[in-house]
Amino acid sequence: MPASPKFWWRSRGLKAIALAPLSWMYGGVAARRMKRKGLAVRVPVICVGNFVAGGGGKTPTALALAELMRTLGKQPGFLTRGYGGRNKGPLRVDPKIHNASDVGDEPLLLAANAPTVIARDRRAGANMLVSDGVDIIIMDDGFQNPSVRKDLSLMAIDAAVGVGNAMTIPAGPLRAPLSVQMKAADAIVRVGTGSAGEAVVRAAARMGLPVINATLAPVKKRGFKTRKYLAFAGIARPEKFYQTLADAGVKVVATRNFPDHHRLTASQCRQLLNDAERDELTLITTEKDAMRLRGGTAVTAELADAVQVFPVRLRFEQEGRLLTLIEQLFHDRKDRD
Repeated sequence: MPASPKFWWRSRGLKAIALAPLSWMYGGVAARRMKRKGLAVRVPVICVGNFVAGGGGKTPTALALAELMRTLGKQPGFLTRGYGGRNKGPLRVDPKIHNASDVGDEPLLLAANAPTVIARDRRAGANMLVSDGVDIIIMDDGFQNPSVRKDLSLMAIDAAVGVGNAMTIPAGPLRAPLSVQMKAADAIVRVGTGSAGEAVVRAAARMGLPVINATLAPVKKRGFKTRKYLAFAGIARPEKFYQTLADAGVKVVATRNFPDHHRLTASQCRQLLNDAERDELTLITTEKDAMRLRGGTAVTAELADAVQVFPVRLRFEQEGRLLTLIEQLFHDRKDRD
């Protein structure tokens, strides 16, 4: 996925205004699509989505949610589209035999934690998970997809960038008009710190939607402070990763940015290795980027062996509030069934 235009994340300027007519058309189609009623699945479905194109913390939120489900005695499973992979599914993801070219990078992360199915046809994927014994489905993305009925929709927003200029694609980053998306949401998960998401938080408060704060913290805190690093990332906001490294005390001397979900070419892998060797730096990257180094060429494997991975995990600051929402979900579902 190419990097999103920079003007999406600034105040509305000439480019955004010029694209406004196309934005209204896109938003109208997206709004009508979202109003369709999805088909019910035999188990509860929690959707972790975001309002904008690109990263907002969906996958870390989904992983944290699965861990929370297990504390309640549930058997969660992940349902995702498999963006970046060639397989349309439905397919059970197996990290031992699949790579990012097959299924995408995020499904590999998810599958390391719970049963995961990729499917362009979300309902077919949901039924496959149910047949595997999953008793609650966590959808990583798919909020704007109407094919499956969601019992609970949690919207992850990056507190540092919010919803940008609050315009719909292509004039801005919104996947559908914000008012339409807010009406379909059940709660907001504000990831990280920053004031850019305050407008959404205030709108949520007016609508009575709970806002749950969350933070990303490194899994491993030792062994990173003794070296100098060349950090690289192919995610929606690489600077977010670099800031996390800095906050953890990791000394990053150089950085290399790549588009979201980008699979490094052999020449790019070699360049990273050469740059690190020349400047006597250690390479470091995200878990998601490391997943894309699996099953590649010889030089890709060389990079995979050389790079250090910096894993992070999301923590809900108002876990009790989230548990209340989930318990209400089960109660409502039981009454309906």
